[in-house]
Amino acid sequence: MIGASARLLRLLSLLAARPSWTCAELAGRMEVTDRTVRRDIARLRELGYCVDSDAGPWGGYRLRAGSRMPPLILDDEEALAVAVGLREAALSDALGGDQAALSALLKLRQVLPPRIADRLGEWDDAFVRLPGSEGPRIRAGMLLELAAACRGGRRVRLSYTDGQGRATVRDVDPYRLVHTGRRWYLVALDVARGQWRTFRADRVDRLQPTGHPAEITDPPDPALLVSRNIANGPYPLYATVRLPLPADEALRLVPATVGTHRPDGPDATLVDIGGPDPDGLARYLLGLATPLRVLAPDSVRRALLRRTRELLTAHADG
Repeated sequence: MIGASARLLRLLSLLAARPSWTCAELAGRMEVTDRTVRRDIARLRELGYCVDSDAGPWGGYRLRAGSRMPPLILDDEEALAVAVGLREAALSDALGGDQAALSALLKLRQVLPPRIADRLGEWDDAFVRLPGSEGPRIRAGMLLELAAACRGGRRVRLSYTDGQGRATVRDVDPYRLVHTGRRWYLVALDVARGQWRTFRADRVDRLQPTGHPAEITDPPDPALLVSRNIANGPYPLYATVRLPLPADEALRLVPATVGTHRPDGPDATLVDIGGPDPDGLARYLLGLATPLRVLAPDSVRRALLRRTRELLTAHADG
């Protein structure tokens, strides 16, 4: 005779396997009495599962969608399939940039039996992705390590390669992971410098626990910190542009990861945008397809005028 908890899990698995069961069929499969089946069905309902029943000799039980998400019972292949799907969603931004897929994958990985977790790791090693326009790749395993470090509240030693290719090792207190739509960033307190920093997740080589608790006091807004650091990255040239738009509309046109915004009255916004050279900035500004004024520098203003004249000449009729 199996225990009550194991019996409930077995019953739930049977109900999810096909649309409907009679009480006698369930009793026979579980080797219990009809009365035990009815009692266990009542217990499942108390736990939040919506189990409908039809009276009569041909009636039965069926599991339907409810008002909240109860625990699921997955076999090995189903658990592996869900984990692979969540991993791909987290890495490809399939869900629109939120962290739901990563959070769900982290929870699932914590309870996966080793035989399934090992298979997922084998899949990670076997898959090869062609380089595309979505930026550098990051291993799903590393993404999970970073997420676990943020949730664990423990200080870690970070082996990191910076933008100039220099390998560094530093102790950090992990706080949050931020996804910009192209890359993942770790927001953490650099312990030695006493500063909040952002680290590109694809440049993290290794994490090691230090055995010390993280000391998180007065943390920053992680999304705002990442946006500012990206917008104020090491560009060789910056342009200041006036958009005849209020701040909320200007942010939709030029994301916070691209420019630094400040209001210029109620109906205009000044934006500082970095770029590789005057011509590159002129191309970006033309792509905004909106009236604007370049306040500085003159090199970007001249490049924008030159490209505008070229467009006018190319499309002039006679």
